[in-house]
Amino acid sequence: MILDKATADKKLRRMALEVAERNFQVSEIILIGIKENGIFIAKKIEEYLRDIYEGSVKVVSLAMNKKNPGNIVLSEQVDCRNKVILLVDDVANSGRTMLYALKPLLEQFPSQVQTLALVARTHRQFPVEVNYAGLSVSTTLLQTIVVDVVEGEVMGARLI
Repeated sequence: MILDKATADKKLRRMALEVAERNFQVSEIILIGIKENGIFIAKKIEEYLRDIYEGSVKVVSLAMNKKNPGNIVLSEQVDCRNKVILLVDDVANSGRTMLYALKPLLEQFPSQVQTLALVARTHRQFPVEVNYAGLSVSTTLLQTIVVDVVEGEVMGARLI
């Protein structure tokens, strides 16, 4: 285990505080959670932002085949023009998933795109930097990090 439930929750709360602090002058943030686990993390961030952020927060899920990301689908149509987008995933590895997830969002000309991951690995192959990371971990390419989510609750993360 690299993160237990209590520690993962503390990391999520801290990241929500960082998001609120960095965006205090922004009136609306759209959280886009990448399925499967990214949407649960986005909903947790939204929950923690309610108490500390004065603007409005909307959560939308994004579905894609991470191995072959040709078709990217948002759970609902959102107007991203001139808005701050926070792209959320459970683990950031090479940057590939987040890069492809950006495609439909960039077509709408958001004012800013930020990224958040509970766990960030150090195997960047694409030019996507994680703005908010709960935990940064150096691993080998053969290792895998799994974030466990049960009934919408982040239970922790483990290295396989």
